Amino acid sequence: MIPFTGKQMAEEQTVSVADVKQVAELANLELTPAEEVRMQMDLNSILAYVAELNELDTSSVAPMAQVSEVVGGVSDLRPDQVAPSLDRANVMVCAPETDGAFFKVPKVIER
Repeated sequence: MIPFTGKQMAEEQTVSVADVKQVAELANLELTPAEEVRMQMDLNSILAYVAELNELDTSSVAPMAQVSEVVGGVSDLRPDQVAPSLDRANVMVCAPETDGAFFKVPKVIER
């Protein structure tokens, strides 16, 4: 497989208004037609910038899994310590509504 150049990537991977509508529906967002066009422009701008970044030679940059490797290491974090959990019965007494094992909360997402 031949890698794309930044220009090719920007041309090949453009976001259409239909793509924006589909993602908005999946995210349960209601966008106006003006917002859809703005989102399309923003997403295409991001893709163009990523394509530009892909043009950079990063062969001499070591891959990183964690930012903490660069910022000072894991030793800067507090150590993990095992601690007892809260007693479920005591916690459920404070809950406004419960089934005895879980908190009951009102439905917040409707489709």
